[in-house]
Amino acid sequence: MSLGLLILSACLTISLLHVLFPRQLAAAPKVIVPESAIVAAPKEEIPPEVVYSSPVRIEIPKLSIVAPVIPAGLTKDNAMDIGKDIEKTAWYKLGPKPGEKGSAVIAGHYGWLNNGQGSVFNNLHTLQAGDKISVYDEKGLTVNFVVRETRKYDLNADAIEVFRSTDEKAHLNLITCGGQWDYPHQTYSDRLVIFSDLET
Repeated sequence: MSLGLLILSACLTISLLHVLFPRQLAAAPKVIVPESAIVAAPKEEIPPEVVYSSPVRIEIPKLSIVAPVIPAGLTKDNAMDIGKDIEKTAWYKLGPKPGEKGSAVIAGHYGWLNNGQGSVFNNLHTLQAGDKISVYDEKGLTVNFVVRETRKYDLNADAIEVFRSTDEKAHLNLITCGGQWDYPHQTYSDRLVIFSDLET
């Protein structure tokens, strides 16, 4: 018998044995699951987006500042209008609200009246990195910020970065005056800016 016939004969024998004595193949058990036991996979919870409102009060614990915040726009000279009340601060209403992405801006007076009364932001220059600032909006929400850095700008310097940011994060920048009194212009020579970031 040739080798090919022997192989064929062997294969036929193995096939015949498999038919006569079939092996049990490995398989996963089939289990019927009752409908009552079928539970939908939990959905990933997405926290609701916080809606911020107009600020009404600012607090700076280190400086014992608790001051009203009023909305403000621009003067006819395209400068931020912060009003005349030295005890109040002004929020730039044409920009983001504190807590929203971008740079919210709150400004306050610096200096003293003839009667010796000081302005709300007289001691702003003493803030340091890590100090806390809290802003309360008209719906009672508290938004907390942490001071990052302090910068000074000349009176006529381009300070567009105070009002704009591109990092898609929330910031609060506080502005006041500093330096020497400029008699011809009836204002101070510098602008002091406190840059702070939303506390996470």
